[in-house]
Amino acid sequence: MEQRISYQDTTKGLFDGLMKTEFYFKKSGADLKLLELMKYRISQINGCAYCLDAHHKESIHMGETEQRLHSLVAWRECPYYSDKERVALALAEVLTNTSREEVSDELYTTLSALFTKAEIADLTVAIAQINAWNRINKAFRTTPGNYKVGQF
Repeated sequence: MEQRISYQDTTKGLFDGLMKTEFYFKKSGADLKLLELMKYRISQINGCAYCLDAHHKESIHMGETEQRLHSLVAWRECPYYSDKERVALALAEVLTNTSREEVSDELYTTLSALFTKAEIADLTVAIAQINAWNRINKAFRTTPGNYKVGQF
């Protein structure tokens, strides 16, 4: 597939807000390895090849294993994800598929037992953010394979 639009083709400043949010997470003290795991799973659901390439590389760089990334599509069936990872992945899937699913009271109760309200807010914005990036990169047909760790 040929790339339709490159980031250089866009108006200066178009992505400033999204990038500011990315920088917020890097400095926030959030669990970046967990966020990358969520980003990878969401990118699987959305079928974003560029984002899968980027988040695979970032995850490996942070110490994630190939086994866990390869098995992420079947995380419910695998014993090697923590309770926090499981509930975060469940939230990521529900919010990614929000037209078909709701954040149930049961899910929120489980989230609240493992995360603070501020952390749940961070997870929610991180999920919305990667969904936005997935949609942008799919529309632009951003070419996968060339991402370098720490590129952004």
